[in-house]
Amino acid sequence: MNITAQMVKELRDKTGAGMMDAKKALVETDGDMDKAMDVLRQKGMASADKKMGRVAAEGLVASSIQDNAGALVEVNCETDFVAKNEEFKELTAGLAEVVATTNPADVDALLNTTCPKCGKLISEVIKEKIASIGEKITFRRFVRYEGNTASYIHNGKIGVLIQTDKKDDELMNDICLHIASSAPEFITRAEIPQSVIDHETEIEMGKEDLLKKPEQIRAKIVEGRVNKLMAGKVLLEQPFIKNPDVTVGQLIEGKLTVTAFTRYMLGEGLEKRQDNFAEEVMSQVKG
Repeated sequence: MNITAQMVKELRDKTGAGMMDAKKALVETDGDMDKAMDVLRQKGMASADKKMGRVAAEGLVASSIQDNAGALVEVNCETDFVAKNEEFKELTAGLAEVVATTNPADVDALLNTTCPKCGKLISEVIKEKIASIGEKITFRRFVRYEGNTASYIHNGKIGVLIQTDKKDDELMNDICLHIASSAPEFITRAEIPQSVIDHETEIEMGKEDLLKKPEQIRAKIVEGRVNKLMAGKVLLEQPFIKNPDVTVGQLIEGKLTVTAFTRYMLGEGLEKRQDNFAEEVMSQVKG
């Protein structure tokens, strides 16, 4: 398979590995991006906690907490310039409020919901903003929780929404800040799928520093490493961001229980538009 420069760049963006190392890994795996990432991790050239998302698209993450519900949304646009536009900010905040108050089943249902404030379909509201702002705007995703909820938004780029069994504003805010910073994937160890544990075990077993060790010793070391990796994915086992001497579980014990959480990072999994500025200028000159 022909390994292109774009493939090498994508693997570098995802892993932080060097250019030649990324190319070698792609050659070794015949261009399979996921397998190439595993190869780099086994060679110690990529980190498990490095987020493997693609380059972020532009837009905003926003939240809205209403009487008995909270919502977290992501709305995308084409440029950072528009993301900072007050009109776009108002649109995103308004959409979060509509999600919190109307409880749509999914994005399609939301687009066909009538805006409580203006009486128009949400799809029409977005079309009008596209015409006004002059860029494509996409309502990408949302999550909504009922009951005791809290949220935290960091610079419009990272958003967190949590649901708890009891109300404690200060503690809930601290948990939101922690999730935004530490990016846990699960609340408890029991939520981790066995497939995730098996995958990490396979990677650790193949690491070069262990290959010459006896099988029994290698298995014991791998078990410890995987256990540490899994603890890093679990909210209740992570050291609390404001006081690493205690875990989040110890912090909230006897005070409240986190029943659900969602963390959005703007554009994760989306490819950023890569325009060639020189070509764009030339096309306008020729036009």
